[in-house]
Amino acid sequence: MRSLLGVGVLLGCVSLAATLTVPLAAAAAPPHRVRSAKMENPPAPPGLSQIRAFDDLPAPFSLEAKSALMIDERTGTELYAFNEHEKMQPASLAKIMTFYLTLEALHQNRVSLDTQVNISEAAWRLSLNDSVSRMFLQVGQKVAIHDLLYGLMVSSGNDAAVALAEYLGGSSDAFAQQMNDKAKQLGMTETHFTNPDGLPMAGEYTTAADMVKLGRDLQTRFPDSITYTSAKDYTWQTVGAQGRMEKITQRNFDTLLFYDSHADGIKTGHVDEAGYHLVGSGHDGDMRLLSAVMGTASMEKRRVETKQLFDWGFRTFNTVHPDWHKTVPPSLPVYQGTAEKVAIAPARETYFTCIRGKENHVTASYIGNAKYLIAPVAKGAPVGSMAVMQDGKELASIAVVAQDAVPRAGIFKRLKDRIRLML
Repeated sequence: MRSLLGVGVLLGCVSLAATLTVPLAAAAAPPHRVRSAKMENPPAPPGLSQIRAFDDLPAPFSLEAKSALMIDERTGTELYAFNEHEKMQPASLAKIMTFYLTLEALHQNRVSLDTQVNISEAAWRLSLNDSVSRMFLQVGQKVAIHDLLYGLMVSSGNDAAVALAEYLGGSSDAFAQQMNDKAKQLGMTETHFTNPDGLPMAGEYTTAADMVKLGRDLQTRFPDSITYTSAKDYTWQTVGAQGRMEKITQRNFDTLLFYDSHADGIKTGHVDEAGYHLVGSGHDGDMRLLSAVMGTASMEKRRVETKQLFDWGFRTFNTVHPDWHKTVPPSLPVYQGTAEKVAIAPARETYFTCIRGKENHVTASYIGNAKYLIAPVAKGAPVGSMAVMQDGKELASIAVVAQDAVPRAGIFKRLKDRIRLML
């Protein structure tokens, strides 16, 4: 069977209002019916020797999955990994890229959350297919992008994915090309998309490594993405067959949201030949974890295995943000310029992963190029560096730069400062 269930579903995950009449022919089929609860050949857990853990730690456990990867999202440091480059069908994980490109269009002001999208026959026909997840869109409807985003990420609607693709790309095929172009731009060399919803097609594949890469870039570039991925349910109000307003409430298929207070999305997926996937993120204080667990045998197993990763990750590691203010001077003197000093700071924020309990082993020191500067000083000009060390080992060297430009002063100020320098 080559049918796709875009994401896993709990019993009762679709609740309809008492007076609901499901639109048009969709009434003939119960929504989100699960065709197969488990894979025919569940993946064997990898041997502990196949698993890599941060800082050469012993592998803590095996997961019943085909592949997995977990990182510290702020630093990109790999904490747990095995078979993360194994290619397999992405299923509804493809919708993460559809989501990404829609958020990109919003941030570029090409569309707004209120932009109305006309629902085509192609999108509507997916809403009639009880073998896939859907939002129950109707042909000819005009639906706001705001609603389609929730329908995409909470209901995992294939109809919502096609509607967005047709609006943003002109057609599903053209949008799939945009998906692949963006994947290439993000360095996702192990992924190829064929459609916006992830329905299985030849030549379609991804890996846990690429899904983590996509998830990290999504949440870094679009922090508001969590608004949609962390929603536990969504109610879609539509016009029914009798012309009455009806409400369809669907729970998020990422059941980890209901079991782990750390979790805040991102997406589930399922296709018979690959199994059940979950790309998830979670937070605990200043630390954020991001994982991809691919090819488990059941909906429950992908949740249980991801929670096991999160519990271990938050218990074992921490993200350190050295306070550079204690190390780097706030400013440097400037001679022969229009200002007497210029503020300096590291060129970028610095986060590092460490084993919990060793936070104090991470130290920073400042190495200045000079005790003062001579104008003109360009904004961003390097004035020194900050070395971050852990137990005598250098973790990073970050440039320290001028925060503002300081032009040259007039001739009298320059002469005055030359005398000061001579003295």
